[in-house]
Amino acid sequence: MKKLSRDFYNRDTITVAQELLGKYLVHKVDGEELAGKIVEVEAYKGPLDKAAHSYNNRRTSRNEVMYGEAGYAYVFIIYGMYDCMNVVTTEKERPEAVLIRALEPVKGIDKMAANRFGKELTELNKREYKNLTNGPGKLGKAMKITRALNGEDLLGDRLYITEGHVEKLEIVTSKRIGIDYAEEAIDFPWRFYIKDNKFVSKI
Repeated sequence: MKKLSRDFYNRDTITVAQELLGKYLVHKVDGEELAGKIVEVEAYKGPLDKAAHSYNNRRTSRNEVMYGEAGYAYVFIIYGMYDCMNVVTTEKERPEAVLIRALEPVKGIDKMAANRFGKELTELNKREYKNLTNGPGKLGKAMKITRALNGEDLLGDRLYITEGHVEKLEIVTSKRIGIDYAEEAIDFPWRFYIKDNKFVSKI
């Protein structure tokens, strides 16, 4: 399928977040494609968003990629152990991004199962299969997306996002998850997910 263009990412972050739903995140690992349909995302709108790493124009070696060109991967670690995949949006020096929160496994699922659980796909029970990629840290491990990919150009051939199949999606909007520190930003309705998809992290 066709890769998303730079122009796709270089737009309003809320719009990009919603339109990423149904697209396919692909990571080529050792010649094999691991791919999943994006089913849940969260938007982070930079300097005015107390939940964003770039709130109040905070600029560090960790979040520097957010200040660059749209269409690059921003990968950071949480709790000292989980790598989370974000997509940089809008123009340079405007540090905004979209967190990929959950995927529906599509391709290379055997390898995902091995990465995540150390098991063959056929050995997974229903709960393990549902939990394979239904959270940002989970999908990072399953898709083998690590901080080594921070700053990766999503127009390249290793990590990228493609158009999905043409389908009518019913999108649910809600508050973001796990940002209790963010004061008024807790209530911003910037989480979006595909209704009734079983791989969404939290309903």
